[in-house]
Amino acid sequence: MKFAVKAWSNGRARAGLLQVGSCELETPALLLTTRKGLPVFISPDLLPSLPSPDSRLLQFSPLHFLDSISPKTMSEVGGLHQMLGLKEHIFVAIPRDSILSLPDYGSTNKIGASFETPCGRRLIKPAEYMQMISSMKPNMWATLADEVPAWVSEKRNRASVDRTVRWLNDCITSNLATTSGGAVFGSIVGGSSVEERQRCAQEVAQQNVSGYYIGSFGFGESMEERPALLSAVTDNLPDEKPRQTSGLGLPEEVLQGVAAGIDLFDSAYIYHLTLGGFALIFHPEKTSRHGYDDQLRDTSFDDTKINLKATIYRKDLSPIVEGCNCYTCQNHTKAYINHLFNVHEMLAQILLEIHNTHHYLGFFRLIREAIKEGRFEQFREKFIRSRRDHIFDAAAAVSA
Repeated sequence: MKFAVKAWSNGRARAGLLQVGSCELETPALLLTTRKGLPVFISPDLLPSLPSPDSRLLQFSPLHFLDSISPKTMSEVGGLHQMLGLKEHIFVAIPRDSILSLPDYGSTNKIGASFETPCGRRLIKPAEYMQMISSMKPNMWATLADEVPAWVSEKRNRASVDRTVRWLNDCITSNLATTSGGAVFGSIVGGSSVEERQRCAQEVAQQNVSGYYIGSFGFGESMEERPALLSAVTDNLPDEKPRQTSGLGLPEEVLQGVAAGIDLFDSAYIYHLTLGGFALIFHPEKTSRHGYDDQLRDTSFDDTKINLKATIYRKDLSPIVEGCNCYTCQNHTKAYINHLFNVHEMLAQILLEIHNTHHYLGFFRLIREAIKEGRFEQFREKFIRSRRDHIFDAAAAVSA
């Protein structure tokens, strides 16, 4: 793996180039959340319909495989790429399950991390985790981390940092680390404490790792306190290595992360939107007013998405977004997807996830362009102001 920063904007925001094998990707970039290596609703034959190479980054949790295939069998078939037949894609292993809720912070102990897995709650030790990593052979993987929510005590938070640093040493010194063949991302935690995040970042930055996984976000911290927590980490990391985080999924949260210098984002935002029947419709440079009245009747105070389950789309023969060149918008209408939802047909989620993924990857592309042109902060402020004004106008119209 190779990484280089190509442009800076407004201090910390940066655009880079990540090379993994023969694949080159521009950052900031989105990692597509998967269940056992594949997006939840998109089959392998439909993956080529997504923008390439932006859609080549696939995040997965090794814990998802505990109830299915053993590490020995996985190793014998040649790893995850061979098993899924996706040799051109880049797999990134993160121990955290992005789709599940908060961790069970009370049951983590000194020898391993407690996770909710498909086969029940399990205590995962570094040695067992490294066995899974070695057998799956991901392109990039994060070391085992003790992630805690924002409201834990100072003592518990401090212990999580100590354990995460110790587990990092256990992972990278394991004999199995060299057989994984992937780039190692050192995990950084610290909860809602600026001091603990600084301490963890400083200790991990001294280790021989290829990049950094910044954890414990999306676990109860507020939007207002998050910039200080992000900066406490990125200010103590070298510029020449990539940084990844989980839990920052909303557009405003992604922009927060980019402003702090994050390069890779693992988020279940698209999955949750699709599951709820929501389709992304915004244009980041100029928030679209297309369908404004429909959104008001749909009681959606948010001009970034619409609810395709709503009855107002039953006879709407237009695509989700006019001019969108994704497979769904080129071939199907809002009325058809609304019908699929009404008859509980899974094709509704398939078509919707294709559109939402395509649309959100476009959002990241515009972020990169803004950074290269040195106008990221203007881009961010315009987006947030436009969305806030629309929510205020919509709420006032409904209450009138």
